[in-house]
This record gives sequence, C-alpha cells and structure tokens, in this order.
Amino acid sequence: MILDATSETAPPAQLKDCAEKHDGRFWVQALPLLRALNTSSHRKQLALMASALMAVIIINTLGQIKLNAWWGAFYDTLVKRSLGLLANELLTFLIIVAGLLCLVVAQTWLQETIKVRLREWLTHDLMDQWLKPRRAYLLTQTGEAGANPDQYIQADARHLAETSASLIIGLFHASLLLVSFIGVLWSLSSQVVFTYGDSSFTIPGYMVWCALAYALTGSWLTWLIGRPLIKLNADRYAREADLRYAIVRINETVQTVAMERGEADERHGANGSIVNVIDLGCKLANGLSRLSWITSGYGWLAIIVPILVAIPGFFTGSLTLGGLMMVVGAFNQVQNALRWFVDNFPAIADWRATLLRVSRFRNGLSYLDPENDGAPGIALGPHPQGHVCFENLIIDRHGNPISFATPWIEIKQGERALVECASDCDKSLLLRAMAGLWTEGSGAILLPPAKSIMYVPARLHFRIGTLREAMTYPAVNGEFDDTMICAALVRVGLLHLLARLYDKDRWDRVLSAGEQHRLSLARLVLHRPDWVLFEDMAATANEQDLPLLRSVFTRELKASAVIGIGACPALNGFFGRRLRLSRPVRAVPRPVIHDAAIVGPGRPLEAAE
Repeated sequence: MILDATSETAPPAQLKDCAEKHDGRFWVQALPLLRALNTSSHRKQLALMASALMAVIIINTLGQIKLNAWWGAFYDTLVKRSLGLLANELLTFLIIVAGLLCLVVAQTWLQETIKVRLREWLTHDLMDQWLKPRRAYLLTQTGEAGANPDQYIQADARHLAETSASLIIGLFHASLLLVSFIGVLWSLSSQVVFTYGDSSFTIPGYMVWCALAYALTGSWLTWLIGRPLIKLNADRYAREADLRYAIVRINETVQTVAMERGEADERHGANGSIVNVIDLGCKLANGLSRLSWITSGYGWLAIIVPILVAIPGFFTGSLTLGGLMMVVGAFNQVQNALRWFVDNFPAIADWRATLLRVSRFRNGLSYLDPENDGAPGIALGPHPQGHVCFENLIIDRHGNPISFATPWIEIKQGERALVECASDCDKSLLLRAMAGLWTEGSGAILLPPAKSIMYVPARLHFRIGTLREAMTYPAVNGEFDDTMICAALVRVGLLHLLARLYDKDRWDRVLSAGEQHRLSLARLVLHRPDWVLFEDMAATANEQDLPLLRSVFTRELKASAVIGIGACPALNGFFGRRLRLSRPVRAVPRPVIHDAAIVGPGRPLEAAE
C-alpha cells in the first residue's frame, strides 16, 4: 500500500537545473527519447513499418513523375485536336491514377498505424519512468514542475507521437519529391530561352534557381514571424493541464462542495485557470494570424510565379503549351517540397513545444532518484535480523527537526509499538522516512525486507479496476485465488461484496468509510505481512471496528509486528511499547538582572555577569 502524497517541499534544485538544461536545445531533448526507442521492444515493428512506408512513398514519387510527363503529352494532344490520341492519353491517365490511388491508401494506413504504435511505445516508456520506485511520490513534492503528470503521459504523449510521425513522413516525402523533380526541372530549364536583341541564350538550371529563391524567401519570413509560437504553445499546454486539474479536483470533492454550499467559491476559483487559457489562446490566435500573411500569400503567389518565370520561353516559341505545363508542373512539385517548412511551421512550433514538455518531464524524473541527490540525509538500510531500528534519527521539516528521546531504538519481530507525536509535529513524516519518501534529516533507519512490510495509509488506496484487484493490491495476478480472497472478505464481515469480486467500479466512492476500513483489514488478513505500519491510528481505529481489529491481530496476525503513528486511547493495551517523537527542548537562557547596589560603582558590568 502507498501513502497519500501532499506537496510540501520546494522544487528540488536538481529538477530546476534539468529544466534549464533541456530548454531550447533540440538534440538534448530528442536524443534520450531516440535512445529509449532504439532499445525498446517496439523498435523492430516500427522499423519494418517505416521501411514499407518509405518503399510506398518512393513508388508514389515515380508515379508522380509519370503523371507530370503525361500532362505535357496531354496538352500537346489537345493542340493536335485528335480524338484517337486523346482516348489513348485518357486511358494512360486512368492507369496512372489507379496505381497512385492504391499507393495513397497504403501510405495512409501505414502512416496512421505508425502513429498508433509510436504512441504505444512512448506511453509505456513514460509510465515506466514515472512509476519507478518512489518517483511518482517525489514528483508531487516538486511543486509546479511536477504538476499534472497525466497531461504529459496521456495528451502530450499522444500529440508528440502523432505530430512526429506526420512531420517526419511529410519531410521524407518532400525531400524525395525535391530530389526527383529537381533534375526534371533542371533539364526543362534549357527550354526556357531568353532573347536579347538578335541573340538568344539560356540560364542553366534557371527554373531551379527561381524555385530555390522563392522558397528560401518564404521560409525565412515564416521563421521570423512564427518563432514565438513555440513558447506560446508550450505555455498553452501547461495552462490547459492546470484547468483540467482544477475541474478534476472539483469533481473529486463534489460531495464536500455541495454540503458546504461552496459551488460559488469553486466557480470563482476556477476563473483564474480559465482566464489563463483564454489569454494564451488569444495570443496564439494573434500569432497565427500574423503568420497567415506569409503562408497564405506564399501559397497564392505560387500559382502564378512558375508561369511568369517560364513565360519568356513560351513567347519565343522554344516551349510548346505542353512543355510549359510540364515546366509549371515540375516547378510546383519542387516548390511544394521546398515550401514544406512554410506550410508546416505552425505544426513544427506545436511539435517543438510538446517535445520540450515531454523531454523535460522524462529527463527530469531521473533527477529524482536518490543517487542523483548528493545532499546528506536519512540513510536507509537492511537490518541483519529483520528488525526495525532507528539510529540517531532526526527528521527535519523546514528547519524544525523532530527526534526520539533515545538515540537508539530497536523494534523486534512480533512487538507492537505506538509512536506518539507532539501536536505541532507532522505525524506522517516517520512513515514517509521509513518508506524512503522523506530524506531530509540525519541518522539511519534499518528495516526488514520490503516484501514483509505493509503500509496502511489513513485513506485507503484503490487502483482503478475490479474489487479483486483492490483486494490483492499490490500483489501480482495469480498470487491469491478466489477462495482466499472470499475468506478474507467473510472474515471482516463484507459478505455482500462476494458477488462483486469481478465488478469494475470507483470503489473509493462506492464503499462507505466503514467498509473501506474493513477492506483494509481484509487486505492484511489476505497478505499476512510480518510488519504492519499504520499511518494514522486515530483514523484507522474506527470505534465500531475496534473489536474486529483486535481479533484479527489476535488470530491471523498474531505474529506480526505493528508500528502505529498517533495517539489512540481506544486501543489501550493493544501496544506493548510507547515511543514519542517531539522537537528537541532548547534551553532558554535566564535573563540576567543587574542590581546597581550589587555591582557597585566603578565595577565593569561584564565582570559582574
């Protein structure tokens, strides 16, 4: 079982350094993801599908070259006014288009399937990184830097996978078109003849140079105007996540809100998140509008530019109408390839923003591991006899340390110890320190094997799934059979839940507080741990269920050691030892009162003291 996390500490310096390190540097953001993909089990499947897609795109490009050549022959046939030749050209067109149609369908299927598989890999990878021991909890302690991991793993991972596949495939297709048609356009440039007086001349690769100049001008203007969109998109995703979290938090506490008539206050509190989203949306709308002046104007001018730059050859007669159409078609293909950056810049800005968020999240998780934290703190280690031992333990929280009165305390197997805390102490800190979730302080904690310990939080944790899975958590499937689970439920008086063992539900909402307390006892009966650690005895020891709790620890868990946190008068006699965590008593210096008659005239004050 796990402890509830509460964000209390400032963001670690390591996570801040990681964010600064990965901001704005593309390869630092992308390389860890590429290395992870290269070592994953999805690599072969993705590589095979990518190879098939490349082959389809190459064949498709050859078909486009054939189609471009057909346009020249078609216009020349129209000039000849021959129905027989026209019928032959139409038949050729149908054959070419049928082949291209099959290729487009295959390309679409492969492209969309690659998106799905890429998202599958990335989602699993981020889940693996997030749910490594203690990382998910430590992330909650980092403030805003660790907020909304669901946004990174679900929405950002999907968006990054889909945009990455689309942009990479589009770039490959555009590059192939450029390589294929630039040679065609270069050779057709020789047909554009210029006349000056009585002489005529050609410019080698004239149409290619015109296409390059036009594309470079448009790309430079697009980058100049659209670059701020990258940061705006990153900020938008962060604020969208904040809004979604605000809505989810209200939904999770609707009963409390309704009972306290707090709807108006919650509505007012949500306004801040909504305003942030809308403000960024307006800034994005303004940025995209400015960018549209370039992208749309560039596209409209591309209709007439190839005709204007090739018209001298048509006027001199060196180009036929069919030849002019072939030059225009090749120019447009080259231009479409070169304008890929212009057309896709909004998507590129969006992709870079998503890559920044995902890479910052993934790379930052590794900085939460204890081995990356060079600061001294509470040391955890195994106890040779499987006991619990506190050695010179001091737990520090914001400069306010707490400790035991005795520097060395050992709790043996089968003992029951109650740890009481002063009213101004956070009583959950000890259990968090024992679980390795709180390291601020000094000293050492020696523990039995982790598999022999069960933590019982004040609020029972339910994973989303069946009641059976809630009972066996965190054991693997198959460790307990249905007979054992049903026996545990019967033991704690939850007979009415036997028929719902395989029902999926929100058990934290379906079950009452009393039923949840009994279910936590049923878990203990089922797992039979050697050590049971209660986070809050006052919350756990429900008065109605006290006889049941005593009975379980008298029979099934008689040999189990128990450590409970917090005072609980109702369990008098249950614990054999009582320990106390408190702040160290600091000696308060007594004020020194100086009497002039005692000091005497002419005697220095320091000497009198």
